[in-house]
Amino acid sequence: MSNVQHLPNRDMSHAQGRNPITAYDGDVIESVRVNRSAAERRVATLPGRRTVKKEWQAAWLVRAIQCIDLTTLAGDDTPGRVRRLCAKARQPVKQETLEAMGIGGIGLTTGAVCVYHAMVETAVDALKGTGIPVAAVSTGFPAGLSPLSLRIKEIEASVAAGAKEIDIVINRSHVLMGNYRAVYDEMKAFREACGTAHVKAIIGAGDLGTLVNVGKTSLACMMAGADFIKTSTGKEAINATLPFALIMVRMIRQWHDMTGHKVGFKPAGGISTAKDAMNYEFVMKEELGNEWLQPHLFRLGASSLLTDIERQLDHFVSGRYSSAHRHPMA
Repeated sequence: MSNVQHLPNRDMSHAQGRNPITAYDGDVIESVRVNRSAAERRVATLPGRRTVKKEWQAAWLVRAIQCIDLTTLAGDDTPGRVRRLCAKARQPVKQETLEAMGIGGIGLTTGAVCVYHAMVETAVDALKGTGIPVAAVSTGFPAGLSPLSLRIKEIEASVAAGAKEIDIVINRSHVLMGNYRAVYDEMKAFREACGTAHVKAIIGAGDLGTLVNVGKTSLACMMAGADFIKTSTGKEAINATLPFALIMVRMIRQWHDMTGHKVGFKPAGGISTAKDAMNYEFVMKEELGNEWLQPHLFRLGASSLLTDIERQLDHFVSGRYSSAHRHPMA
């Protein structure tokens, strides 16, 4: 397990400056082309072509934990539930399991805790002293259809409450009408409102109609200063998929080739098994390389995922799968 001994810095500014706001360039956005059948073939072969077993699988799963944005976005969230979630973020795997794996001293935590604005102060208090950032969903999440002035005020309120990361949602109607300048202008306003807090732009890929639209929207958000691009709110009919991920990370690679700036990627929605998490890690490694497999450039938006990863790590240690109910709430 030596390849997970060194815990990456959770600070998103680690080893790089932020992706800056740059001038809008419609020609770059309109140049996006996607071969859908080739993209689907590429991701269909990925799980079979790249497989890892035993200690290597355990190492990939530990890295996945370090990149999880542990999330609760339910209408019945309570301060007690959020505090339990934060306790899980601080100790995501039983200490005895980590000791048996030889990594008991790495200080394993999740990458962040993600909540609604109303729970930001509770989460910040529960995570005090850990360095684990609180991410707030904002801008009229999940539809993004409230007045722009209110969406901006919501960002400012979450930052004032202590959120270090803001997961904004774009107005998808701009994309469906082909108005990428409006996407850019909205995203730019959100980035400016975030100040020093890092911003993840949720493009709502499942609502955008085509992979070309996914690619164009990703570029528009990066032009406007997004620190991360994120697939989904988790509330769409179609959330994170490997084809969406492939196109988005290729846009990240294109942006880096064009500008030298690194933007992170966050798949979210429907990622519930260890196998799912590893498939997204494989996409990141093969398309962007090892540097993008760090919490400052890769996150997994999930709630139930952690329980399945714990069960897999228990199996690695003991040879037996534990029941899900034996693990503390995630």
